[in-house]
Amino acid sequence: MRVVHIQPGGFYDGLTYQENLLTKWQHRNGHDVTVITTRWSADANGVPCLVPESMYDRVNEDGVRLIRLPLTCADRYTFGYDELYRTIEAISPEILFIHGVDHNTSALTDYLARHREVTAYADNHKDFSNSGSSLPKIIRRIAKLLLKTGLPGLLTARQPRKLIPCVKKFYGVLPARVDILKYYYKIPAEKCELLLMGADDDLVSEASNPSVRQNIRNQYGISPDDFLVMTGGKIDIPKSQTLLLMETVRNLNAERGNVRLIVFGPVVPELKARFDALVDGKIVQHVGYVKGNDSYKYFAASDLVVFPGRHSVYWEQVTGLGVPMLCKEWDGTKHVDLGGNVRFLRHDSTKEIQREIERLLDNPGEYGKMKEVARREGMKVFSYRRIARQSLEEI
Repeated sequence: MRVVHIQPGGFYDGLTYQENLLTKWQHRNGHDVTVITTRWSADANGVPCLVPESMYDRVNEDGVRLIRLPLTCADRYTFGYDELYRTIEAISPEILFIHGVDHNTSALTDYLARHREVTAYADNHKDFSNSGSSLPKIIRRIAKLLLKTGLPGLLTARQPRKLIPCVKKFYGVLPARVDILKYYYKIPAEKCELLLMGADDDLVSEASNPSVRQNIRNQYGISPDDFLVMTGGKIDIPKSQTLLLMETVRNLNAERGNVRLIVFGPVVPELKARFDALVDGKIVQHVGYVKGNDSYKYFAASDLVVFPGRHSVYWEQVTGLGVPMLCKEWDGTKHVDLGGNVRFLRHDSTKEIQREIERLLDNPGEYGKMKEVARREGMKVFSYRRIARQSLEEI
C-alpha cells in the first residue's frame, strides 16, 4: 500500500519519536511510505534547525521517503495549499495519515473529498498537560472538570471537525489524548481509538544484550552491586521534579552506600544552578544529551527508571525494554502499567520517592515481580512492529 504521512511540525531525523518509528515499521511491514513535512529537523545535538536543499526530497535510513515543503508564514506548521495538494496528488496515496488534527487542513479535506477511495487516519498528541500554548489555562481547567462530570458537549473545538467526514479513524496516543478527541474536539466516539506510542523492536533487541548493560555501567563506574536508578529527557519546569529525585538518591546513598543515579538530557537555564549543585560526578551523574537510539542502551543498564514529572515518550520506551519504573501519576497515562511493572508517585515529594525506592530495596521479591511483569509483557503491548500494523488496521 502507498501510505503518505502529513507531518506539519517537522520531521527530526535520527530521533525515536512516534512519526519516525511508525513510518519505519510501516515500511518494514511491506508498505511504500512517504512523509510530507516541513524543512525543520534537528542537528547533531538535537537542536531544531532548517535542513539544506539536498534534503528536500530524499529516502532516509529507514527506507521512508521524506518530502520537505516550505511554509507559508512565520509559524512552523502551515503548508501552502497548492504545493501540499499537488504533492499528495503526485504520489496518489491509498492511505493518508495525518499527524495532528488542528493544523491547516483545507488541502487535506479537499483532496479527500475528491478522492473518496483514499482511506484517511489522523492522530492527536495533545492533552491538557502539554497544550498550554493552544488551550488557555482557564479552558484547560474547565475542560478537566467537564471530562470528570460527564458534560463534554459544552466544550468543543471547531477546526478539526472538518476532518470528521473524511477520516476513518482518529487515534489518541495516550488515553488522555483519546479523551481530548472525544470531549474537546468532539469527534464521534466510534471514530476514536487508542494507538499507543511504543518501543523500537530493533533497539530493544540490541539493548537487551547483557554486554550493553555491562559496558554502560563500567563507563560510569557503576558496580554490579550498585542499584542504578536512571531518568532521562529534557529537564525543564514541567519536569523539575527531577531535582527531587536527585536529592533522594543522594540521601539514600548516604544511608545505604550502593544507590546511584544517572540523569541524561539538557537542562533549562532556570534550573541549571540548582541542578548542578546536586551533581557530584559519582553518586549523581549527568550525561547530557543522549541520541535517541542510545537512550535504549542507557535505560537497559539501570535497575529502576524513575519519571517523577510529566509524561514523555520515554515511558513507553522503558516499558518495552522491560525495566521496572516509578512514574508520576497523571490522568489518562496509566497505560504503562501492564500488571505490576510500574508504581505511581502521587506527590512531588522526596519522602515519597525515597519510600518507594526503599520498598523495592527492602523487598527483593516485590522488585523481582515488577521485573518479571515488565520483561514478560512489555513488547507484547509496546512493539512498534505491532503498533504500525494496528495503525493501518491490519490487526
